[in-house]
Amino acid sequence: GGEEAAEEFYQQAQEGGLEVLFDDRDESPGVKFNDADLMGIPMRVTISKRSQEDGGAEFKLRRDKDKQMVALDDLIKYVLDKKAMLEQEVMESVVTIPFDA
Repeated sequence: GGEEAAEEFYQQAQEGGLEVLFDDRDESPGVKFNDADLMGIPMRVTISKRSQEDGGAEFKLRRDKDKQMVALDDLIKYVLDKKAMLEQEVMESVVTIPFDA
């Protein structure tokens, strides 16, 4: 499985200032993905034996239909860059409303 790689990513992500939910429950991937969507988690990283055989980790933004394969060596930088991109989009969509007391 991808337990060791997942643990390593979890540590790196926390050190990088990310809030991470590590779902290692004994449930099917579909159940885990569904729960993550219901909670509104914006980014999903899947590390499994199969993802590692395919080149690393599977990355998916909640709002996107498609997922990307990302090499494990690039994963933490990739996720931090995506987080910065999402934060930038939020800041650009904020409208300042003057408040007259």
